[in-house]
Amino acid sequence: MHSLQVTRPFDGSVIKEIPLHNAGDVESALHLAHGLFKDQTRWLPAWQRIAILEKVVQIMNGQSDELIRLAAEEGGKPLMDSRVEVLRAINGVKLAIEHIAQIKGEQVPMGQTESSVNRLAFTTREPIGVVVSISAFNHPLNLIIHQVVPAIAVGSPVIIKPALTTPLSCLKFVEILSQAGLPEGWCQSLVCDNETSEKLVTDERINYLSFIGSANVGWFLRSKLSPGTRCALEHGGAAPVVVEADADFEPMLDSLLKGGFYHAGQVCVSVQRIFAHADICDKLTQQLALRALKLVVGDPLDERTEVGPLILPREVDRVERWVNQARKQGATVVCGGHRISDSCYAPTVLLNPPEDANVSRMEIFGPVVCVYSYTDRQQAIERANALPYAFQASIFTNKLDTALDAVKQLNATAVMVNDHTAFRVDWMPFGGRDSSGIGMGGIQYSMHEMTREKLMVFKSTVL
Repeated sequence: MHSLQVTRPFDGSVIKEIPLHNAGDVESALHLAHGLFKDQTRWLPAWQRIAILEKVVQIMNGQSDELIRLAAEEGGKPLMDSRVEVLRAINGVKLAIEHIAQIKGEQVPMGQTESSVNRLAFTTREPIGVVVSISAFNHPLNLIIHQVVPAIAVGSPVIIKPALTTPLSCLKFVEILSQAGLPEGWCQSLVCDNETSEKLVTDERINYLSFIGSANVGWFLRSKLSPGTRCALEHGGAAPVVVEADADFEPMLDSLLKGGFYHAGQVCVSVQRIFAHADICDKLTQQLALRALKLVVGDPLDERTEVGPLILPREVDRVERWVNQARKQGATVVCGGHRISDSCYAPTVLLNPPEDANVSRMEIFGPVVCVYSYTDRQQAIERANALPYAFQASIFTNKLDTALDAVKQLNATAVMVNDHTAFRVDWMPFGGRDSSGIGMGGIQYSMHEMTREKLMVFKSTVL
């Protein structure tokens, strides 16, 4: 059996070597999960699912330090941010527990026509069936929670395939589920290559696909799904921010700094394109650059680190190429614009890169923020909406009518007012539209999507 070396993004050192699964393992996992779902006598009742997840919370709280270090070590996210991730992950399990009681149907009125008299009708919600989740590297524990726990909460068997760069947090969580009493087969992990993953996803025994990752792969897999298989796809974006001249300046700068350079920009809703009013554009750019220069870049296991490495050296190479291209095309490099090492790139602020540069039209997924000057807000919104991606956006202003107008016009599933685009709490709806994805995440929203409705109509002469 082939194996996989999991390495630290910062220095390339090996954390652990684990076996890779093959097509035979995929078949075994599918056979077990499908068998559990088809045999309703083996379904887990709500009280049991609640008890298991409550135990999961208890175990995660007791092992939080280990989970924090593991996420930081394999994913490269600084300790200060990995702590937040683990706390969110634990809260995500709590949210699922709270919403199990909300898995319910409703009465459907009868007797509205002569043909419908003497009938009682209501709906129930059932688990959708076997769920397959394919995850991404940038939140190695919390994404797993969002793709696994909703399935368990509604009573669907789930097979999780983590990113090959960050599988250890996933494997640890599956181990915790077992410790908490989840019976065998209800959550299985497969660490496998793309070809093997495609065989998993396209199998006719799959009822639901949850995918987080690149648009090219996600849309391709969707085209290969068996008839009837539902899916949620979460891809990237190039999040736009519109800053009006009347915005509260200092809080806005702090927010943009965090939204742009959190996890070295490796967030699907990271601040990427800032459209700043001409009256404040130069000041905003200079002040943002001064703050970016002070960010501590380095080893994510160092408590002082604020910006860690990119996930792979080739991503540093790509960001370097894109910034150099933008510079040659006329962008002003206000700060950064260079690699620090094989794994780290300096926090970078670019002013007015051309619209056809890669940094302006594609998701950077690195520590680079672009600032563009505007005089007409309507034109700024049109430029913000010009890309095929649509995920989260934001507007900074103190005028209510301006904020409401921007919220209405910006093409996004969520628009933040006076906050950065990367804001998220785990109970809010979260997902992309257009090229950025389909379906809606968030614990309770995923739970709803991982169930399906059944109608019962009861006919009786006494009704």
